Amino acid sequence: MEYSAEQIEVLGDLEAVRKRPGMYIGGVGVRGLHHLLWEVIDNSVDEALAGYCDTIVVRLHPDGSASVEDNGRGIPTGMHELGKPAVEIVMTKLHAGGKFKKKAYRIAGGLHGVGVSVVNALSEWLEVWVSRKGRLHYQKYERGIPVSELKVIGETEESGTRLRFKPDETIFEAVRYDFDIISQRLRELSYLNKGIRFKLIDERDGKEEELFTEKGITEYVSVVNKNREPIHDIIHITSEKNGAIIEIAIQFTDTEFENVFPFANNIHTIEGGTHVAGFRAGLTRAINEYGRKNLRKFSPLSGMDVREGLTAVLSVKVPEPQFEGQTKTKLTNSEIKTSVESVVYSELLEWLEEHPAEANKIIDKCLISRKAREAAKRARELVRKRGELSLTLPGKLADCSSRKPEERELFIVEGESAGGSAKQARNREFQAILAIRGKIINVEKAGLGKALKNEEVKAIASAIGAGIGSDFDSDSVRYGKIIIMTDADVDGAHIKTLLLTFFYRYMRPLIEQGYLYIAQPPLYRVKKDKKTLYFYSDRELEEFMEKRDKADVQRFKGLGEMNPDQLWDTTMDPAKRILLQVTIEDALEAERLFSVLMGEDVESRREFIVKHSKEAVLDI
Repeated sequence: MEYSAEQIEVLGDLEAVRKRPGMYIGGVGVRGLHHLLWEVIDNSVDEALAGYCDTIVVRLHPDGSASVEDNGRGIPTGMHELGKPAVEIVMTKLHAGGKFKKKAYRIAGGLHGVGVSVVNALSEWLEVWVSRKGRLHYQKYERGIPVSELKVIGETEESGTRLRFKPDETIFEAVRYDFDIISQRLRELSYLNKGIRFKLIDERDGKEEELFTEKGITEYVSVVNKNREPIHDIIHITSEKNGAIIEIAIQFTDTEFENVFPFANNIHTIEGGTHVAGFRAGLTRAINEYGRKNLRKFSPLSGMDVREGLTAVLSVKVPEPQFEGQTKTKLTNSEIKTSVESVVYSELLEWLEEHPAEANKIIDKCLISRKAREAAKRARELVRKRGELSLTLPGKLADCSSRKPEERELFIVEGESAGGSAKQARNREFQAILAIRGKIINVEKAGLGKALKNEEVKAIASAIGAGIGSDFDSDSVRYGKIIIMTDADVDGAHIKTLLLTFFYRYMRPLIEQGYLYIAQPPLYRVKKDKKTLYFYSDRELEEFMEKRDKADVQRFKGLGEMNPDQLWDTTMDPAKRILLQVTIEDALEAERLFSVLMGEDVESRREFIVKHSKEAVLDI
């Protein structure tokens, strides 16, 4: 076929967004759907950061739409030099906004200027109301195109913007907003921006929530450490350096896990970046300097020694942040590293010198961590020397023949019966099976040292091939998908939770980088009119049976009950199966749940069970 000038296609701004939505919101699944809402909420938060807004109301409407309302200044409605109202320019032009020249906003999250216009382009319809200078303005759009002129529809004494939109069903895989995901994000924002009141109203079922804090990120740290034993009061650092606002809350606990929650302009930078590098460098320098000045025979501590048991929230607000990609998961401003390191070093060293008793507890904790790390390193080396972390696992790992990691899938199943069915059902070209025996050790209680002695943990680490704990290297992962496949009963759920705890604590990059999945085997097989159907929930089955008089229903108690053909058709065939990708949308909630459900604090676990018992589904 000839390739000529006539074949070059030029797309308009919003047409390009609709054709390649993943470039702007990261995908068209649940995460991308909620990213639309984050863009609108972030605009209101930016108005609050500028000092003009203190209340933001988010509503989820019965028709599938969502709205965000603030009491800020309102988007400008005057005529722009392009000959259209400014609000229409903002809604329809990608790189249009008040955040480029720093006159309207000194600090903002949505600096790429594509936020609300992308929301408009990916919505079936969008409506905007602007209360400004005594007038209430209104305009409507459909799939990014204005279908009405901006018009004044009344008078008002209030100011602010209300934006309501319905995500386009032809673009997104699902268009139902999740109350809990939104609640978690608003809670996070309330910690990062003390004094802003967030209200979440779900008109679909009447659920409401108000989120507000006066203490900010120190309260964030308190929540994370609720079920742990802190060794000192929270250290709170605030400073402004080179135009950046830096705020940090730090507390060491008696655990071995490091939990640093980094944010840049209210965006959770889950991949870290220069602000995290600066924080870690400043922390290590300050503790080593204090030890050198105040302790005899002190040998410098490594960064890993210093950070074990650390909980910290790091929030920077930068005038011109630079991120990797539109979804903004990693900050790349080189100057912020120096600024954060300088602030953390000087402020933390001063605090340590003013609190010698607490400082000595922190140093002792770091020294114990070094001993434990050296012991764990020796244990890992011993395991390697014995070949216990080799890639050949007779009787456990049935590997696949493909040598391309992106094609390969590892199914982790429990028991010989399920493992046998899975091995017969799989496609040997790209699907590997690792059958583990029983429940793996609870690493939340046991720690890394005991985990390394557990045969099932060693088998999983060997199969994945990327190390464990601080040695983990995601570049060495042998499979593009790691799939937990357990029975759909209480024991299966427990095994799944133990595995998730292990991956979260010692292979977290697998989750953060999208490697980890949970298989969804069916609960029921139904035969009706010579047809065989599978159902994955009680509700699905009930809805089906309501319209039928009689059918042959079989409940699967475990994967081992399925013959290989059934297991392939329902759970392992890429064309038909249902896989749930494991993500950390809210790191705070994940941290809290693993600590409560899998940790040592029995009373907190009892409180959680009592509180949520009404939501439980019993498998009897």
